[in-house]
Amino acid sequence: MLNNIYKELGICDEVLRFGQAVEEELAKRFKGIDDNAEYNQLKVIKAMQKNKVSAQCFEGSTGYGYNDFGRDTLEAVYADTFKGEDALVRPQITCGTHALALALMSNLRPGDEVMSPVGKPYDTLEEVIGIRPSKGSLAEYGITYSQVDLKEDGSFDFDGIKAAINDKTKLVTIQRSKGYATRPTLSVDKIGELVSFIKSVKPDIICMVDNCYGEFTEDKEPLEVGADMIVGSLIKNPGGGLAPIGGYIVGKKECVENAAYRLTSPGLGKEVGASLGVIPSFYQGFFLAPTVTASALKGAIFASHIYEKLGFEVFPKAEETRHDIIQSVTFHNRDAMLAFCEGIQAAAPVDSYVTPEPWAMPGYDCDVVMAAGAFVQGSSIELSADGPVKEPYTVFFQGGLTYPHAKLGILMSLQKLYDRNLVNKDLIC
Repeated sequence: MLNNIYKELGICDEVLRFGQAVEEELAKRFKGIDDNAEYNQLKVIKAMQKNKVSAQCFEGSTGYGYNDFGRDTLEAVYADTFKGEDALVRPQITCGTHALALALMSNLRPGDEVMSPVGKPYDTLEEVIGIRPSKGSLAEYGITYSQVDLKEDGSFDFDGIKAAINDKTKLVTIQRSKGYATRPTLSVDKIGELVSFIKSVKPDIICMVDNCYGEFTEDKEPLEVGADMIVGSLIKNPGGGLAPIGGYIVGKKECVENAAYRLTSPGLGKEVGASLGVIPSFYQGFFLAPTVTASALKGAIFASHIYEKLGFEVFPKAEETRHDIIQSVTFHNRDAMLAFCEGIQAAAPVDSYVTPEPWAMPGYDCDVVMAAGAFVQGSSIELSADGPVKEPYTVFFQGGLTYPHAKLGILMSLQKLYDRNLVNKDLIC
């Protein structure tokens, strides 16, 4: 029956057998992911119980949002789960880029400098910082930027970092995930090593971690190894696929308060901001997040094994330890990249009948192709694939609310390549 429904969905016998053989090799590894998910699930439950989450928390608020009990309790749950002093978790934070911009703009002042010790940040932050000129950038407010690239082997350039830190350096931004790059995603322990070194050079520097795509992939988070602030999006890992919008900032109380005053208004801060009926999805999504993240991790590992066996460049490599949910595959072929994305779209529960086309997406310097048949627009904890349509034609795959869906997406992507003779069929058959 299982094989029959795969055939009905368009997966041929050869592709299905190849995928099943790969999957059988991954049983032990998948067990480790499930164990981590169980630990993180219990951690979330413990935080919810400690803060006495009740049905009253789901009532929400309108208008000013004064005395929103559910909102305030949720922020306490986030703070306890991620080991922070305080948290800001709001639907008024529209996306991950907005959350990062908010954290930066609220904790920096004219004359300060922000430094990235891990190379170039994600594309959409370039305009926030002012690397690419944009209205309202940090650069327009007299905040400067410096950058220290990683070494060729992906390790930190400690000498370069020490030389770059100066009297004006107020904050360092550490991007945990690789984004549209082929450098290693940083483990929590590696982040701790970097933070410790930076603090040894200048103890009062604020160490902010862009935590997007990394939440719940390990058994601890960056605040537990010395970071001052972690920032992320609710339509990625912590929203569990249910949050329809939102972002979070968790960390030192002063950092979070600064962000709250910037999000709303001086004098108002966290006291205002109605939850507008979305608060139950925030709670339930966070509750589901550890197991949803585990499904996405399994999908990423399945994809890397499939495409590495077929001779494509994958990053991370199939056997590497994972610290985020993103998997990249490099095709060096435009048609193959687009075929992969068509397969991901064709496997979606939403908009499966449409064909993703490259377009000039805001915040990027070239056309981007994005496959995302999602319940929440742009939700990258749901099964999706995207990438800049330029050499070397690398696609970035992430998400999957359930592992069976992630598996179908990868098989469908391979089917599209198989049908168009864009893959070595001898390796499959």
